[in-house]
Amino acid sequence: MLALVSDLIWAHTPAAHGLEHLRAKAAADGVDVYLFLRAASEAAALTQARAILDGVRAPLRAHGYRTPEPRR
Repeated sequence: MLALVSDLIWAHTPAAHGLEHLRAKAAADGVDVYLFLRAASEAAALTQARAILDGVRAPLRAHGYRTPEPRR
């Protein structure tokens, strides 16, 4: 399950979004995903994280997952 989530995110994230690493961790209510981004500022990182989640929302839903807003 965690590998699938990671693979889907990598497969649907363009290099322009600055994703350098991610960690998927089992949580009581699903999966927590930590995105490590190359960004000019915190605001830019949040924008990039939202773009990543927007891009993977449909593939994740196709496998039964949902994507909430990124946490600060």
